[in-house]
Amino acid sequence: MLNIQFGIDILLAQQPHWKRKRIALVTNHAATTNCFAPSRLALLQHGFNIVKLFSPEHGLDTTGADGHAMGNSTDPLTHLPVVSLYGDKLAPAPEDLIDIDVVLFDIPDIGSRFYTYLWTMTHVLEACAVYNLPFIVADRPNPVSGNLRLAEGPMLDEVHCSSFIGRWSIPVRHSCTMGELAKYFNATRNINCELEVIPCNYWQRDIYYTEWSHSFVPLSPAIPGFESALLYPGLCYLEATNCSEGRGTATPFRIAGAPWMQANETARLFNSMQAANANSVYARPIMYTPTEGKYVGQRCNGIMLHVTDPNAFLPVTIGWLLIRIIKELHPQHFQWATYPTHVNPSGKNHLDLLSGISGTPILFETALADFTDAVREHIELKDWFLRIQPHLMYI
Repeated sequence: MLNIQFGIDILLAQQPHWKRKRIALVTNHAATTNCFAPSRLALLQHGFNIVKLFSPEHGLDTTGADGHAMGNSTDPLTHLPVVSLYGDKLAPAPEDLIDIDVVLFDIPDIGSRFYTYLWTMTHVLEACAVYNLPFIVADRPNPVSGNLRLAEGPMLDEVHCSSFIGRWSIPVRHSCTMGELAKYFNATRNINCELEVIPCNYWQRDIYYTEWSHSFVPLSPAIPGFESALLYPGLCYLEATNCSEGRGTATPFRIAGAPWMQANETARLFNSMQAANANSVYARPIMYTPTEGKYVGQRCNGIMLHVTDPNAFLPVTIGWLLIRIIKELHPQHFQWATYPTHVNPSGKNHLDLLSGISGTPILFETALADFTDAVREHIELKDWFLRIQPHLMYI
């Protein structure tokens, strides 16, 4: 195993000039040192004057249900007040920051545009700029690598598809760290916050989580393991369908199913068609009964995906192909669906908000034989590397 040090590990070994100032920490229970100690507790034990916590979606303990509003609380571990940034507000209010000198951010991410921890970071970045507070990001590796050759679109259309699962124009799989994106947004959106990013040590862009740790820290109820995170940028699109994405099972975002699915035929057709995409994933038929979400308590026929080559795996390409195959095989059953959340109560246009482009359902009307070629222009990226390159921190 590689001995990678996170930004928080580097910070704990330092004596920054702001250490005794009044610090607000944006964090959750998935944020740990590389030895799995909770970041917020480690900071206090090292003499950092943390006086307040801010928490993102899923709450400080990371167990809140997807899309459910979270209230303010008190942290049982540190006894610090916790201000929710996924409840009655998405950004810190003036009264939340009036007694703060410095804001520190330490939350793991999974490298996908529609995972909301990133957008919480942007709201805090903007708030710090408005109230002239230094914003420090303790950076972390991207668990699904920072290989920009594997980045996938579509790029977000901000005019029509901006939301809390995608505020600004970046790819679906961006292949960056939180710190790099903080630098990118701070510069390109003229936020001009007093920003410092504490980099990781020994991480390189082509490294995956499994190369630096045997044990994955769950980031939310539906991201319990590395392979869920790896598949998430593609299988999250199942949220916008009447197919189960595996919530309420032990393997969310690794499976797709429904009571009406022809599991054997879906797996067979998927395996035959995805072979053209570097043969990097394999589908096998399964049966499961979700305990929550779609088809709760109902027996589902489905498939489980097994990534055989992460270095060639393109989750958005594969996820879109899977949905197109399910639609092809089940014309009497497959439907697009709403997905109500705290930030989108009606749940409407969820597919467009995930993809970042308008009229996404129309793309799935393309003949199956032509589908991969037809959507390539949306998924392949032309200039993302050139745009992000000045803000990259790792080789």
